[in-house]
Amino acid sequence: MKTSDFDYYLPEELIAQTPLKERDHSKLLVLDKNTGDISHERFDNIINYLNKGDVLVINNSKVIPARLIGIKEETNATIEILMLKDLGDDIWQCLCKPARRVKVGTIINFENILKAKCVSEGEDGIRNFKFIYDGIFLEILDKLGEMPLPPYIHEKLNDKSRYQTVYAKINGSAAAPTAGFHFTEELLTKIKEKEIIITEVTLHVGLGTFRPVSEDDITNHKMHSEYYQMSEETADILNLAKKENRRIISVGTTTTRTLETIMNLYGKFKECSGWTDIFIYPGYKFKAIDSLITNFHLPKSTLVMLVCAFAGKDNIMNAYKKAVDNKYRFFSFGDSMFIK
Repeated sequence: MKTSDFDYYLPEELIAQTPLKERDHSKLLVLDKNTGDISHERFDNIINYLNKGDVLVINNSKVIPARLIGIKEETNATIEILMLKDLGDDIWQCLCKPARRVKVGTIINFENILKAKCVSEGEDGIRNFKFIYDGIFLEILDKLGEMPLPPYIHEKLNDKSRYQTVYAKINGSAAAPTAGFHFTEELLTKIKEKEIIITEVTLHVGLGTFRPVSEDDITNHKMHSEYYQMSEETADILNLAKKENRRIISVGTTTTRTLETIMNLYGKFKECSGWTDIFIYPGYKFKAIDSLITNFHLPKSTLVMLVCAFAGKDNIMNAYKKAVDNKYRFFSFGDSMFIK
């Protein structure tokens, strides 16, 4: 399979630059993966497609203000870093630009409140930094850092909370699990009142989200690893749902990758944590999920490959064409799809 097989036409004006005023008023394209049938809804009508006993699995990871702009102490050059992965002991894997200016030993100063010392170099702009500070690190980040919006978003985000889900609580992501943006507290309450179970996993979104597929042959693409965690409570809920043949509905590709990773490792759900670099593309046999709520993804991305694996490439490409024809909004702040 070629990366070019997963390309599609998208007018630039359909790339959403700002979130809608009302989260749950986004458009919802409903795709039947078995028949290819498509219908058009508003997202708050998702509740009509959820049944008593279904299990809705959400990713509770919270985006940290991971984009920092500082000054290289030796030369006063401006350096931008994007914090990707917490390696422990105040050392973070970061994406750095211009990376050529940052060598081992380089110190970057952020408003004399925070310093970052390069302790090792990686490929493709990756550097590991040791952060030096007084006080509470996350409070310092809240003061200095910016939300790491994707490069295709050019508008300023006035409300940081709009690049979070309403249920975000575990700090650690460098990008949001955007499929969850459409849920409000009120909608989640209505879902629970319909006796649909909502349970949580954690996957901290990292470099995989920012790296395009550069290989012509997709099987040569290497995913970067991301940290995931599942509680005993969630494992028990999901195992019982499997036993009773109730639907497991994944909210987002990050949740999907977590659930599929655990099923591949253990053949069941269990309390666990670790790092996953699972790459799901057509030919993959899904073991964990029955349905998927997701946004519209970038052409030739690992995410569009995942949804093609789940619903069939022809179905997805047809759905994306229909979404373009109907002026759906694409990518992080865009509209939603429910694959049933």
